[in-house]
Amino acid sequence: GTPIGSAGAIQFSADGRYVLAVDPASNDISVLRVKDDGSLRLVGTEASHGTTPVSITVHGFLVYVANAGVGGSDYTGFWFFDGHLFPIWDSTIPLPDSASPGQILFSGDGRTLIGTRVGPSAGPSFIDSFRVGFFGRLTPASDSPIPAQRIGPFGSAFRPTNPRQLFVSNAHDGAGLGSVSVYHVARDASLTAINGSPFADNQTAPCWVAITPNGNELFAINTASSSISRYRIAPGGSLTLLGSTPMSDPTNLRPFDAQVDPSGHYLYVVDAGAVAVSAFAISGGNLTELGSSPAAIPGGAAPFGLIVN
Repeated sequence: GTPIGSAGAIQFSADGRYVLAVDPASNDISVLRVKDDGSLRLVGTEASHGTTPVSITVHGFLVYVANAGVGGSDYTGFWFFDGHLFPIWDSTIPLPDSASPGQILFSGDGRTLIGTRVGPSAGPSFIDSFRVGFFGRLTPASDSPIPAQRIGPFGSAFRPTNPRQLFVSNAHDGAGLGSVSVYHVARDASLTAINGSPFADNQTAPCWVAITPNGNELFAINTASSSISRYRIAPGGSLTLLGSTPMSDPTNLRPFDAQVDPSGHYLYVVDAGAVAVSAFAISGGNLTELGSSPAAIPGGAAPFGLIVN
């Protein structure tokens, strides 16, 4: 019943036939089969090869997980075949106990893997960047880990239309000081902040980001102010803040992970405090909360992960 502060805690397999979910309290990963009617059947679990797994990412048959526990913080790789995970020998990248990873994420082309280190509340914070090589092994970029532009790099997203543009929310700078950093990703996986980065959102604790499939708009979920900042993305990656949309009935809301549906028409946000999912229609960078939102989630408290197919 305790929500974990992370992004990407639950993912579809590349073919959409399975769901992979981290289990922070039992230090493993669950694999579930998606049945024809949308219901799920547990296939099995696999040890995360660390402690407190909080984020998972998938590209093709390759899977990496971020473990955040003291004495077991790392990134570890797996192969995924026919509903089963197989650890990749010697793939584990140890992290310091103070790293507090927030998300691990493949680029759309699968050539880059990044991990955000939220770090202590006062910093320092870092971003890990790796080139993905043969047999799923990772080679760190020459400048990895790089110091984050602000405290608390958290949610991250590669632009769907350009795997060389990376967007990272900065969550821990204080009230009204949230921002989003934009990085150019070189072919060796090194990161360079673009001109003007970070881009302010004038809200508090932007922890999760979601980008429309056409790569034109970015939404930052402000957990502490129960609002969603809306940005237009220029071809070069720079951001223009369009405004912030408050979430309806913010009492008890703790907006967490967010996803845009594949059509690009709707944004969904999981609310850990209200045990609900909020839904918004997307139109030209504007958001309109649906009349049925937020919709209650049956079955348990403190949801913190969300995927949409």
